[in-house]
Amino acid sequence: MTAAAQLRIPATYMRGGTSKGVFFRLEDLPAAARLPGAARDGLLMRVIGSPDPYGKHTDGMGGATSSTSKCVIIAPASVPDHDVDYLYGQVSIDSAFVDWSGNCGNLSTAVGPFAIAHGMLDPARVPRDGLCTVRIWQANIGKTILAQVPMADGHVQETGDFELDGVTFPAAEIVLEFLDPSDDEGDGGSMFPTGNLIDDLEVPGIGTLKVTLITAGIPTIFIDAAAIGYDGTELQAAINEDKAALAKLEAIRVAGALRMGLIREPSEAATHQHTPKLAFVAPPQDYMASSGKRIAAGDIDLNVRAMSMGKLHHAMMGTASVAIATAAAVPGTLVNLAAGGGHRDAVRFGHPSGTLRVGASVAQVDGRWTVTKAVMSRSARILMEGAVRVPAV
Repeated sequence: MTAAAQLRIPATYMRGGTSKGVFFRLEDLPAAARLPGAARDGLLMRVIGSPDPYGKHTDGMGGATSSTSKCVIIAPASVPDHDVDYLYGQVSIDSAFVDWSGNCGNLSTAVGPFAIAHGMLDPARVPRDGLCTVRIWQANIGKTILAQVPMADGHVQETGDFELDGVTFPAAEIVLEFLDPSDDEGDGGSMFPTGNLIDDLEVPGIGTLKVTLITAGIPTIFIDAAAIGYDGTELQAAINEDKAALAKLEAIRVAGALRMGLIREPSEAATHQHTPKLAFVAPPQDYMASSGKRIAAGDIDLNVRAMSMGKLHHAMMGTASVAIATAAAVPGTLVNLAAGGGHRDAVRFGHPSGTLRVGASVAQVDGRWTVTKAVMSRSARILMEGAVRVPAV
């Protein structure tokens, strides 16, 4: 038997926000993987170590969680007035598929630093010191993200004193602006796909639940925590170790996906794990974060817990944060009501790892709610650079 040699593919392992993933330049991928399809998906799954029935990713770069089973492909901009194209793949842990249906808001933070470090920007646009604005085309969803990346002595500044709950060490702050982050293709002709701020959602085997359905940042289903037996202060163990709870939450997500028109039949949800997201909200309440940090009700506007790839997220997805900011800014949504109601340009919400402040600019035009941008701060850092090795197939 002749043993196949391993491929050596230039890559960078990066943290962005509370996620991390393997970053590639499109031109560095094998020719067959430069185009969408089975070859690309197969390569990225092998890089991460999926599918893994053991759920450990021992033979790959993944971390066996939704936050660490990710790949990113960066290419020269295909859209005028942008610097790079950013394509994101959420790699399933125990199943053989890559979900390309949405963006990763956390890894969006690392795109600017990666592009600068790899010389993908016009040098005239990169200051020696100060902030470099990187214009990112998010290719999965066709949206623009602006990243304000700090520069020091001609290089991306990665170290600093900006602290992000869910990340152990401080780093340099990167401000992200998600421009026009909603998808207005729903029946309601707005970022609310049904045209309603609150809907009655029929969930087989569970009953009727009040939900807010929104497509800002990432399609998201919001529900009151109390309606499903929670108070919004839960940590991962309370949800992820309860198989009945996980099944119930997935049933709600599937029903919401059908109502939003994201899938045509329930079976399709298995290959659309990345979208939509399901989050439950509650008024502010004291709780102890996973780090042991005490979060006081007076320091937050509301509590939010979100599901990602079938499990409770350890912090909060960046795209779901956009959805939270946008829904909170619209009076009458479940998110807005949990935060106390009224007009809000920004909210600070509690999540399992601590708190996060996010803002959104919304307006009502011809009876439809629109959002022009959402803003949040994150950080990013190169963890390792060089090449990944993948068995040739």
